[in-house]
Amino acid sequence: MSVSRPVVLADYDPRWPVDFEDVAGRVRHLAGAAALRIDHIGSTAVPGLGAKDVIDVQITVRDLTDADALTGPLRAAGFRRGEGFLYDLFHGKPAEDVELRKLYMREPDGERRVHLHIREQGRFNQRFALLFRDYLRASAAARGEYELFKRRAAQAFPHDIDGYLALKDPVFHLIHEAASPWAERVGWQADAA
Repeated sequence: MSVSRPVVLADYDPRWPVDFEDVAGRVRHLAGAAALRIDHIGSTAVPGLGAKDVIDVQITVRDLTDADALTGPLRAAGFRRGEGFLYDLFHGKPAEDVELRKLYMREPDGERRVHLHIREQGRFNQRFALLFRDYLRASAAARGEYELFKRRAAQAFPHDIDGYLALKDPVFHLIHEAASPWAERVGWQADAA
């Protein structure tokens, strides 16, 4: 068992959307036209949902292979980038499926915790991040059950973020199974989210 940073879940904080707007404004200024859209994603984007105090931001680009126009200015401003492409995990999809490819950056040293997920427009992972957020915003029952699961996972892995995330990953597939028919029923579109 690897020991990593503690897993701390906070109750929903109404400042999270404000924090996102601050980060998004800065990213918009730095990225310019390279960012097609900038969205608040993840649990901090869902009112009423407890979460780790980390603002997840999705930056949508036309083509990841030409992302230097975006990542260059972000790096120059202190944002940290991992090397090469990363791949989101999703049950039933190959580990390095182009539909799951992304670039990932973190906040500059000493600043508020932020995760920047840079994904291509129209890819599965780009759409799913928006669907996940919007479905949990619309379904109080799913939101409550997801938070309960996350709190139990944090209790099971209080000092192991890797264990917490590994336990949580299959839940995304379950949420997708519920969110997909919901999206069809309500006419949800990723481009309109």
